[in-house]
Amino acid sequence: MLLATDPGDEVLGCGGLLKCVAEHTQVRILALADGEACYAGEPWWTPVRLRQARRDEQCEALERVSIGAASIVRLGIADGMLAAHEQALERWLRGTLRPNDLLLAPWRFDGRADHEAAGRAACRAARSVGCARLEYPVWGWHWMDPGCAHMAWESPRLLDIESVIDCKRGAVSLLRTQTGAIEYLRAEPALPARVLARFQRNHEVFLA
Repeated sequence: MLLATDPGDEVLGCGGLLKCVAEHTQVRILALADGEACYAGEPWWTPVRLRQARRDEQCEALERVSIGAASIVRLGIADGMLAAHEQALERWLRGTLRPNDLLLAPWRFDGRADHEAAGRAACRAARSVGCARLEYPVWGWHWMDPGCAHMAWESPRLLDIESVIDCKRGAVSLLRTQTGAIEYLRAEPALPARVLARFQRNHEVFLA
């Protein structure tokens, strides 16, 4: 099971892994929120439009890495409000996970409140159930000093995704509302080129 705080997080952080395991592993994507608040004040890209657009993009991007829309479970938590639902999410996970599952969740220190709340809930639930858990950074790449990474990360694991990197890059390109490949957007895109570069590498990092 993979927890995605916002649509696209699962592809940015784990797209290579998903492609590698899709053919022989049952995958569920738990979509916690819809990212509808990413462009506050935009006259055209209102939260209502963004919610549907980002859901559609998520389905398209996951299809590119061979994960069908039927694998997505949507909780529909309001963007930015996950911390208020952290305990409820933990209870849901504890009732759903099994000891032989692998739970992938956002890094608990990712630098975004929703990501960190999801990571904390996942950590507690996995420990309670006894299943394996790995965390993946998304926004942590952008604020953390590389020289301090060894102090912030616990047991980093690198996954070589060179054989599927083109597939992942294709999936990321479908996150059009985030890359700015849409009309009528006045704000800087959430994923400008300098940010996207960090998700174009031929490896993915997971934290134990």
